[in-house]
Amino acid sequence: MTSKQMIHMANQIAQFFHAYPHDEAVAGVADHLNKFWERRMQAQIFGYADSGGDGLDALVLEAIARMRRQAS
Repeated sequence: MTSKQMIHMANQIAQFFHAYPHDEAVAGVADHLNKFWERRMQAQIFGYADSGGDGLDALVLEAIARMRRQAS
């Protein structure tokens, strides 16, 4: 998928969770990415975040950081 599509999809997930308390929102985005994004999609968004993550919602970036902490 293109970066533009990936950003749009990830930000839609974050937009849904913005109504939740912050910690629950971060956990919800991370949970969604873990459950519904296949490994290559996760790798793509992780790489994009590593290169600056331009355009990604802050909740997505926090969720990625949380996913990395949980994996180690």
